[in-house]
Amino acid sequence: MKQVLFPVLCLLLAACGQSGSADSSDAANPVAQVRTALAVSGNAAQTVTAYGVAEQAAGNEHALTTQAEATLARIVAPTGTAVGAGQVVAILSPSPNARLDLAKAGTDARAAQAALARAIRLKKDGLASDSDVNSAQASYQSAVQTLTAARQRSSTLVLRAPVAGTVQGLTAKPGDLLAAGTAVASIGTRGDLRARLGVDPSVAARVRAGQPITIAATNPASTIATNVVGVDPMVDPTSHLASIFAPLPGTQFGAGEPIHATITVSGGGGGVIVPYSTLMDDGGQTYMFVVRNGIASRRDVTPGNSSGDTIQILKGLQPGERVVTEGGTALQDGMHVREEGTTRAAKRAR
Repeated sequence: MKQVLFPVLCLLLAACGQSGSADSSDAANPVAQVRTALAVSGNAAQTVTAYGVAEQAAGNEHALTTQAEATLARIVAPTGTAVGAGQVVAILSPSPNARLDLAKAGTDARAAQAALARAIRLKKDGLASDSDVNSAQASYQSAVQTLTAARQRSSTLVLRAPVAGTVQGLTAKPGDLLAAGTAVASIGTRGDLRARLGVDPSVAARVRAGQPITIAATNPASTIATNVVGVDPMVDPTSHLASIFAPLPGTQFGAGEPIHATITVSGGGGGVIVPYSTLMDDGGQTYMFVVRNGIASRRDVTPGNSSGDTIQILKGLQPGERVVTEGGTALQDGMHVREEGTTRAAKRAR
């Protein structure tokens, strides 16, 4: 009887050992059920909001510039004021340097005049030649011209509107020192307006003439759809922004009116496109899980622009890799997974 029981007991122990080994293997290699998507090449589009002002189109504005270094003493007609031809816009006062230049020109002219008179007297006494007189005459004429120009520059310290229109772009303040040739303001005449909008230089590089753009004023009813007509990549030293331009047909906007616009530009920098749901965060580090040969691996990535339910990945992912879109929160690096299905993340961007 003992000989029969012993083999049976051994078989039962072996069976228990095998069952425990299987359970241990399953615990060491858990299987999670996930959904995946295929990463594809492309750039996500980006919708940009830009802010700017309505201004007169080129050819419909006349600049008011300083002819000599001066200080802005008073603003008579601020930006947005309707003015008639000849109306005073701003009053300037000569700078100390400008007053010195005018005084020196006057002194030089008087000295040249005295030198000419002396040369004429000496010639009468036979002590100077015709050449000496001619040289003194030329010096005097040059000094007179210099004095006339200095006086003329001083006389233009009152800036007047050359034509009837609207004052634009007067940003200087009383007390500001203005260099010679500075455009203090401009007078916009009746005519088509255009939008000048400031954008980041990286965005300006992706804007092309002819692109659709929607422009609105502070009044929601003043909204129009138009197209970009030009891009100025030069960065404004004050705003550090580049400029894009678009026509503003009709009468919804006024010169100098603040406006904002939306424009959609292509993504930049290259990359791949994946569903937004793939992204997870670990203390500020963006990551996702990539599935290969049934194993999920954590992958730190650098996201770019988003568009709808997709996002551009700039670094950390290659086209053709499968990324987890559902079930990622339960995963750990190196965990075995079972995929329910794989879909394309997005159509290849053009």
